[in-house]
Formats: sequence, C-alpha cells, structure tokens
Amino acid sequence: MVNRRDVLAFGLSALGAGIATPRLAAAQSKYPDHPIKLVIPFSPGGGYDAIGRPWADRMKTLLGTVVVENIGGGGSSLGAAAVARAQPDGHTILLAGTGTLVVVPLGSSRPPYDPVKDFDPISLWVSNTYAIVVHPDVPAKNLSELIAYAKANPAKLSYGSAGVGSGNHLTGELFKSITGLSDIVHVPYKGGGPAASDLMGGQVQMATLAMTRQVLELHHGGKLRLLAVTSAKRLVAAPDIPTAAESLPKMVSENFIGLFAPRGTPKPIIEQIALATRQAIAAQDLQQLYIESGYEPYLNSNPAETAQLLKEELERWQPVIKGIGLSLN
Repeated sequence: MVNRRDVLAFGLSALGAGIATPRLAAAQSKYPDHPIKLVIPFSPGGGYDAIGRPWADRMKTLLGTVVVENIGGGGSSLGAAAVARAQPDGHTILLAGTGTLVVVPLGSSRPPYDPVKDFDPISLWVSNTYAIVVHPDVPAKNLSELIAYAKANPAKLSYGSAGVGSGNHLTGELFKSITGLSDIVHVPYKGGGPAASDLMGGQVQMATLAMTRQVLELHHGGKLRLLAVTSAKRLVAAPDIPTAAESLPKMVSENFIGLFAPRGTPKPIIEQIALATRQAIAAQDLQQLYIESGYEPYLNSNPAETAQLLKEELERWQPVIKGIGLSLN
C-alpha cells in the first residue's frame, strides 16, 4: 500500500532530480498546502459524481483533502473553461471526458478552450462504451447480418440516440461512415431512456445506447437484441458480447473519463496526483463500484497514456463531426 507519505516522497524525489528550481521545489514540497478542488463540469447527481466523489474520499489518506465542485452548463464547457483559467498549481483539477474535451471543442465554431493547449493530462480513470442494439423483429443476430440486412433494404432502417451531439449519436454516425450505410436515418431523443423505449416499441429499428446493466438485462429478457459493444475489447461485465471491432476494425467508440489540470502545472505535482490515483483505482472495492456503475476502470494509467488517448480521440472524431456538420453554438 502506498500512503500519503509515499506519494509526497515520490514528488519530492522528482524535485530533487533537478526538475524544478530551488524556489519552486520548496513550494511544491508542501503540496497540497490547502484543499484541492475537483471540478465536475456537470450538475450534481450524475454519472460523473458517481466516479469523482469516491475518488475524492480516497484522496484524504493518499494526497490530501479534495473538495468536489459541480460547475454545470454549456454542455460541460463552463466547468472546463473555469479550470483552464485557474492557477496551474495543482489545487484546481478537472474531471472530464470525451464530450468535454473532444465533442465540445470540435463541434464549436469558437471553442471555449483548446483541449491540448489548455490542459495537462494526469490520468485516465474509467471508460464506458456503447451498445448497438436492434428490435427483436430485425432479422440480424450479429453485426455482419445487420449490415447485410441494411444494404438489402435501403432506407428502411432508423436508429435512435440520446440526442444530437451525444456520444450515442456520434457512434451511430461512425457506424454509418464505416459501413457506407448513409441512408440509415438518425432519430434523436431527449436521453437514452426514451430511445430505448421507442426501440422496444418498434418506432425505430435500431439504437446506439450507453452500455449499462439495464441494456444487458433487456437483451437477456428478449426485449431488444444486443449485437455488439463498441469498446476496444470485450467487457469484463459481459464477455460473451462481441465487440463491433471484431467485424469492423475501426468501429471503436468509448467515452473516456480522466483527470486534467490547467496547462503549466508542475510535472512533479502531476505525477503525485497520478500516483495517488493509480493507488486508489488499484483497490478492488473501487474497481467493483465503477464496474457496477457501467464503467471499465483503467489500471496503471499515467499522463503520457492520457495525452495519447486524447490525441487519438480528437483524430477519430474530427472527420465524423465535420461530416455531419455538427454545430453546438
């Protein structure tokens, strides 16, 4: 077990390696010298709270007091912009995901922040993925059969999503782009629940839904048919469900959620937070909590891995968002 003293010692050893000037090293050796603010860019009570607040509780013994502040609005852009403007001293950090750091910047004509230039990545926490599901009357038992059916029945299929600009929507458009099935009609709903209800009622023939325990239960109950998940690998919670990438290698769509700091935050502080986060997520009870909430934990994540994933996601979604002319302004 690594405790707070170990984490601080890690940071101090990095400072002793000549990373910072003596004055800066003296200041950083006291980090944190007051509570850390974790900004969640959504209203209280959502999925990000279910991820961030347990982490904050565990930081008390690993790093220091963390206070959660919810700053909702602007599709998560208000909270992210506030962190981008904060002092880069490690005392204000952001819990953000694909929507905040990929969709908002790429879908805005005047982005409120630059996801690469305005933030320093710290670590990845969890990801959740999407499910490609169909009504039981659709004669397709797997993704290949769905593609064949759609090609044999042009303009017959429509798919439901949680709304324009949602991860569900972009997942559906990625599927259309990869398969060339441009005549599948998008039907946006105000949330995944209404989309699932209309799918079961037959108003739409397919849907791209957030992969949850409820979706799995509806699949096992025969109320909808789950053809594939869009994660890079099969899920721990549902290893019998194939990934879309097994049929379509580029069909990967995951919502990553991780920790970011304002650009210019000293590297030793970034590493201290990353080390404490790795220790927290190594705990089996926290992993299980995330899995039961529909998320897949990242183990042993680091700043470099986080930066690389953000780069890949921006590259993955830019042509899709441009192709559908998404405008969030």
